[in-house]
Amino acid sequence: MLGPLEVLHGDLTCTPTAPKVRGVLALLILRANHVVDTASFIEELWGERPPRSAVTTAQTYIYHLRKLFAREAGPEGEELFVTRPPGYVLTVGERQVDLYEFEQLTRQGRILLADGKPAEAAQVLRRALQLWRGPALANVSAGRLLEGSVAHLEEERIHATQLRIEADLQLGRHRALIAELRSLVTLYPLNEWFHGKLILALSRSGRRGESLQAYQSLRQILDRELGLAPSPELQRLQREALALGTSA
Repeated sequence: MLGPLEVLHGDLTCTPTAPKVRGVLALLILRANHVVDTASFIEELWGERPPRSAVTTAQTYIYHLRKLFAREAGPEGEELFVTRPPGYVLTVGERQVDLYEFEQLTRQGRILLADGKPAEAAQVLRRALQLWRGPALANVSAGRLLEGSVAHLEEERIHATQLRIEADLQLGRHRALIAELRSLVTLYPLNEWFHGKLILALSRSGRRGESLQAYQSLRQILDRELGLAPSPELQRLQREALALGTSA
């Protein structure tokens, strides 16, 4: 899920090739071990204008998934899909889906960081982030339901990245983080958290001028895009950088 949708069974690839079948599978995985009603499949695949044959067509897509999995993984593959009114359930274990492994590792990293164990937290969070192979469900034409899920997954990825950066900062790795933070503020120009950590990392690395320049860059972006000023926390970081220059 954390990249192009891909289904593996040992060395075999069981990923559906038909776009709408991939969409059905993605919805089932995102709600694994819970009933996905037929109406949700219809809404995801056709929005507000479903064809008259929508129910039958959705059932056909489930049939194709069962046969695909049975062909590649045997009877146990077909048995993953359970008919349960008013829809279907995909029964999988947590370790079978990279998304669930990512969520578990992120929770573990967050707890370690809160417990004052930044080195262990950074290691666990790196393992979580290494599961990503690109944008979530990159090869799925997302409808309204999947679009919301993809946006949520991206937020979770950002959150895990922030936790890992915070762990590295607590370990004093300011200089090593500068290049990554520069890339992140380019990728997420309105994310004040990333900007703030770049300002901090530059300041703590003795690069006061670049730190102040990073603050001014953020100020201009926020003013131009949102008509806002940097948050009080970022203004405090700017004052700290200025004070460092004065004390030097």
